[in-house]
Amino acid sequence: MTDRRDPLLTAIAGGVRLIELGQPFFTGMPCSPNHPGFRMTLARRHGDMIRPDGGSAANEIIVTGGHVGTHIDALSHVSQHGELHCGVDAYAAQRGGAFTSHGAEQLPGLLCRAVLLDVARVHGADILPGGYEITADDLESAAAAARAWPAPGDVALIRTGWSRLFPDATAYLGAASGVPGVGVAAARWLADRDVVATGADTTAYECIPPGAGHRCLPVHRVLLVESGIYILEHLALEDLAAAGCAEFTFLLAPLRIVGGTGSPVRPLAAVTA
Repeated sequence: MTDRRDPLLTAIAGGVRLIELGQPFFTGMPCSPNHPGFRMTLARRHGDMIRPDGGSAANEIIVTGGHVGTHIDALSHVSQHGELHCGVDAYAAQRGGAFTSHGAEQLPGLLCRAVLLDVARVHGADILPGGYEITADDLESAAAAARAWPAPGDVALIRTGWSRLFPDATAYLGAASGVPGVGVAAARWLADRDVVATGADTTAYECIPPGAGHRCLPVHRVLLVESGIYILEHLALEDLAAAGCAEFTFLLAPLRIVGGTGSPVRPLAAVTA
């Protein structure tokens, strides 16, 4: 008799633990200066209307940008010399107020292998210093330390330790101090390995020098425009690092925002319980 059991269901039955990789969304949370902030308030409260049986309901209104909090960048997010990935004319694609190419509705759902490249740990630090540029050697060293190298189709998550500052918006955004992040050479190291997506525990993924702000973001060009690799920002990677998980199953389901440039997400790591 043929065994028809799904191997994924068999693995789940054996015990799987889900680790949160996203930050909570709340009014006043840290937000890039290039994007509108997150706002939520109750539109209806219990008691505003009471049904004949005594029941009542509450609901909220949420206002946010597509690149606020933990999110993924669609390929329409960044252009270079007027072109999106694969040479798509950015100006033509955005006419009408929504993208007709590379919109957020085309972001893939992901259920795949992922690796954690813990660069902070490589440097023996809880948090990398502001403005530190992560190099290709840093990524190679992190992969070697974990004995887990990213392969084609994988997701590569990079820990700087910076998410420890998330409760303090001023410190986390690092306008004065700068923010650690991936440099161009490290981005090409990832592109050479053909990852499907990469993310970090900072506001912009890439290195932000002290006082420079988000004036130039060359790594976004390398990954989104040249390589078609999606970027995740504002990740929470401390629990994953504390669990010692260097290699795991990654789960992600972006919102299908037609013509959008990004989507808020709740990424998860599935590890053996």
